[in-house]
Amino acid sequence: MENQDIDKMFSDAGKSAEENPTFPAFEKVWGKVEEKLDKKENKKRIIPIWFPYGIAAGLALTFGVLYFMKDDKVHIKPQVADRIEGKPVNPNQIETAKKAQEINKTFEENLVKNPIKPSEAKDIIAYQNVRTEDEISTSVPIAPSAIISAPVPMPSQIVTNEVRENIIMNPSVKQNYVTTEKTKEVEPIVVNAMGIKREQKSLGYVNTTVNQQLEGKVAGINVSPNLNLADFAPDNLSIRGVTSLNQNNQPLYVIDGIPYQNVNLQNIDANKIKNVEVLKDAAATSLYGSRGMNGVVVIKTKGISKNEIKSLNNLKPVQNQESYDEWKENKFELTKAEPLSTFSIDVDNAAYSNIRRMINNGQKVDKNAVRIEEMINYFKYNYPQPKNGQPFSINTEYNDCAWNPKHKILKIGLQGKIMDEKELPASNLVFLIDVSGSMNQQNKLPLLKSSFKVLLEKLRPQDKVALVTYAGSAGVVLEPTSAKNKEKILTALENLSAGGSTAGGQGIELAYKLAQENFVKNGNNRVILATDGDFNVGISNNSELQKLIEAKRQSGIFLTCLGFGMGNYKDNRLEMLADKGNGNYAYIDNMQESNKFLGKEFAGSMYAIAKDVKIQIEFNPKFVKLYRLIGYENRKLNNEDFKNDKIDAGELGIGHTVTAIYEIIPVGSDSEFIPESVDLKYSKTESHNEFGDELATVKFRYKNPDEDKSKELIHTIKDSKNQINNASSDFKFASSVVWFGLVLRQSEFIKDKDLDKIINLAKQGKSNDENGYRSEFIRLIESYEQIK
Repeated sequence: MENQDIDKMFSDAGKSAEENPTFPAFEKVWGKVEEKLDKKENKKRIIPIWFPYGIAAGLALTFGVLYFMKDDKVHIKPQVADRIEGKPVNPNQIETAKKAQEINKTFEENLVKNPIKPSEAKDIIAYQNVRTEDEISTSVPIAPSAIISAPVPMPSQIVTNEVRENIIMNPSVKQNYVTTEKTKEVEPIVVNAMGIKREQKSLGYVNTTVNQQLEGKVAGINVSPNLNLADFAPDNLSIRGVTSLNQNNQPLYVIDGIPYQNVNLQNIDANKIKNVEVLKDAAATSLYGSRGMNGVVVIKTKGISKNEIKSLNNLKPVQNQESYDEWKENKFELTKAEPLSTFSIDVDNAAYSNIRRMINNGQKVDKNAVRIEEMINYFKYNYPQPKNGQPFSINTEYNDCAWNPKHKILKIGLQGKIMDEKELPASNLVFLIDVSGSMNQQNKLPLLKSSFKVLLEKLRPQDKVALVTYAGSAGVVLEPTSAKNKEKILTALENLSAGGSTAGGQGIELAYKLAQENFVKNGNNRVILATDGDFNVGISNNSELQKLIEAKRQSGIFLTCLGFGMGNYKDNRLEMLADKGNGNYAYIDNMQESNKFLGKEFAGSMYAIAKDVKIQIEFNPKFVKLYRLIGYENRKLNNEDFKNDKIDAGELGIGHTVTAIYEIIPVGSDSEFIPESVDLKYSKTESHNEFGDELATVKFRYKNPDEDKSKELIHTIKDSKNQINNASSDFKFASSVVWFGLVLRQSEFIKDKDLDKIINLAKQGKSNDENGYRSEFIRLIESYEQIK
């Protein structure tokens, strides 16, 4: 009767195995078999009756495993750290494997004939096979966390040259199997069946890890198990094709849309993984910037709880290390108390391309990155050319405010004169290139090289180029060389590679020294700094760098700053250097921007026609109750600085346009931004009718590039009752750019933040959009609608 019961148990278990490959009922079956066998063992007989059943149990286990191994579609759980890549093949591997098979076969036969209890377990032979992309490399010991805690027959039919990985099963807990696949030789290793006997903690059974789910199944990934027996460290994972870029080749992990670094994938339940995608090269950096330089593993789960997130030991959100100065936007000024407003012009446009990058990457826009004047000045406006030998023309327009109908807008625009490139003076250019380790990313040094090729195409034989680099130290890579030797310059450029720390201050010193030694009188002498702004050796803090660059500008050498990269980008540093160094500043996020700034706008970017350009406007309190300058927060000057030629201001390039916007609260308006009035006893100011309909008078001071004494121009602005419907296309478009900037800036001075209205206004102002920049702006707002 007992025999029939046992047979029935195995029969039922076999049926269960067909329905469920993991055979969950086997544990109970085996437990009952052992219980009955132990009872039989206590009976004194000359020939053990339970012996045939022991054989039957071993065979059942063998055939059960073989049955599971035959089905290629069965999803089976592999052991932790079950293979490693990148090791050389052992020449003795084949011979060792053959010997191991013979030992294993003998062991199995003896185990069947003479079953042993767990307490009597000896070392058994297990097989651990690992591979590279297409071939076997080497075998490694099984980590203590993967050892079995009870002896199990290891059928030689399974552990042969035909299998890819070993099978280790623990019948005392859950069954764990691994997918089999044809491959080459395997190498045997010895593991102790009784992990506790070695005073090593046994995990009993091991769940599938995310690494193992990725391994061999997701294109582009290398999985390297870390078999540090002391640390039980997690597996290493890298993206193929990028590991040679940096010694730190760990990818960025994006789990349910949130980026992480140093993720311990072993603590993620693989059963909750919904989808895994691998990004590398441009696909990774375009979306995630410098953080994606080693590839990106995008993991979507079926939902991870807060407790599960906390259980991931090393799971830490990636910190954005980009640097922006905090500042407050200009407030409304009471005209009677403060009728004068003074500021330096700013031709930079880096903020716009940087914001564009953030929006295109689906990132939240840092409000401190929003400099509205740089957004406005990214675009060109239809201003007339100057007359009477002046370096620029002055253009104004006064009309309704789009975002607040109770207010008015005053637009002031300067248009630099255009010159034929044949008339341009000879150039003495020093490329100062950051080749530190932080530049070792696709959107940094490689993009920088491509960008400088655009600039080289614009240079003539009389123009000279020198190349200075800096990392841990600075050095001259190319002495001043005529631009006609483009191949020589390009070779020096292409040979650059990134690595090391960043001695930016030392590089600036050397570049200016080289430019000074080769100074061209009445020429264009300029240092072009290309970097992510991450200086960390020598002079590295902003106050010291400011003193350095202020001293260097006295040499008559101009400065152009080109910013590259993201993640650790130092916008505040580059903006300060350009501001204090008689220069301009652009952010290069793609080749389109390179072609715009260094190609189409080459003359304006590289050649100054006026320096230290200042604007001072006096408002008439008869018409203007309050006003505020939008943008230019870090370019404001004291009123007494206007006529002081020692005070530095901005530069205007050939063909450049500069636009400034004032928001005005007219007299008689009931705007909510009008403060409580204060009655003054001694400082009452009365407006006089003798100035007629003059709204304001604007003055400009500038110096010629090679002179130190400034000149002054004066322009009067009339009051008008114009409405925005009859405003120029430029006025409407510039207003839409300002409006969007105020939304991004989270300005306290706007109530209407309707993006559809901004888009409609921009479309009205698109006009003749030859290069498509205005159309791109409209698409940018539409993209922002999806991520805000």
